[in-house]
Amino acid sequence: MRLSFDATVEAFRAEFVAWLAANRPSEQEIAADPARSSAHLPDWARRWARRLFDAGWLVPGWPPELGGRNVGAVEQLVYLEEMSRAGVPRTTNPQGLGIITPSLLDYGSPEQVRDYALPVLRGERAGCLGMSEPGAGSDLAALSTRAELHGDRFVINGQKVWTSGANYADFCFLFCRTDAEASKHHGISVLLVEMDRPGILVKPLPEIVGRAHPDLNEVFFTDVEVPAAQLVGKLNNGWAMASGSLAHERGMVWLGSVMVLQEAFARLLSDAPRWLAPMGESERGLFIDGIVRSYVDAQAARCLGYRGFAKLVSGGSAPEQALMKLMSSEARQRLALTAHELRGASGLDASPQAGPFSEWTPLEQYFVTFGTTISAGSSEIQRNIIAEKVLGLPRG
Repeated sequence: MRLSFDATVEAFRAEFVAWLAANRPSEQEIAADPARSSAHLPDWARRWARRLFDAGWLVPGWPPELGGRNVGAVEQLVYLEEMSRAGVPRTTNPQGLGIITPSLLDYGSPEQVRDYALPVLRGERAGCLGMSEPGAGSDLAALSTRAELHGDRFVINGQKVWTSGANYADFCFLFCRTDAEASKHHGISVLLVEMDRPGILVKPLPEIVGRAHPDLNEVFFTDVEVPAAQLVGKLNNGWAMASGSLAHERGMVWLGSVMVLQEAFARLLSDAPRWLAPMGESERGLFIDGIVRSYVDAQAARCLGYRGFAKLVSGGSAPEQALMKLMSSEARQRLALTAHELRGASGLDASPQAGPFSEWTPLEQYFVTFGTTISAGSSEIQRNIIAEKVLGLPRG
């Protein structure tokens, strides 16, 4: 068994690492516009996206006209590892780059690719994903936001919730019901909706982690008119598109979640000695057991991800991909709880702090993990999928 990459892949890695060191955003760039406001992406993020796009480092597996360099799957894996290791976000509009743009390339018209996908890739526009509703979270097919066709225009009424980035997005990739008489999984379509259309109200949702600029939002649509040409793909084919959109998200989540888990463990291991020192033997042993478990979780997640990746590259199916999201998100939550409890009473300090995730308090990190067990499919839904699709168990 060879647990290393060949010389060609390592040469690719070296080229990217060198480019990244010379071109990554400086601390001064980020400090000048450090966080999303309610109206825009950070200026440094727009410049960074264009820099990556022009150099072919935005999505290396895509062709140059889409910000890539036509490399293979293994090179893309190495690229994402190094980007994560460097602590540099590839984008501050992940739903636009990771879900909306690939979906438009799969289903959109040439005009939609030109006007929406390419501007997102170049950092000129940002998109949000209109899926979840108050009565349709993990059960997307239960959505009730409707779009009625009147002549050459759709008229939209309804509500979305947990819409990441709606407060700074230029447009929404909106899933809505276009045939009220169709069965639950039919009659759904996707529309591209400009967020400055009359009748759209965005209300940011306060977050328990205390960020100055919340990322999650409620979005209300009241008689919003959208040209029929903004329909993506075929009318009433939105369910197929939803499955494709989530596949795009899950296809890129595993590596990032593994890297976050390993980085969180490294922080825990670094901080642990000073908190363990004054403890009694039995209490210390309990926490050491939790730390060791987190190490095993992080290693197992990486091995599981590589195994599934190797199967996919070979053209096979990879049930590991279904397991990864569930396993890594819950392992991250256990690790964050250990890091929080290790600090005793001082771990209750959740005073707002500036800076990236790595600078948040352990309590804030623990709060954040509840979102990671919900987004891209809750743990409960993942268990159902694994039971039915992987293990072949009957529906309960």
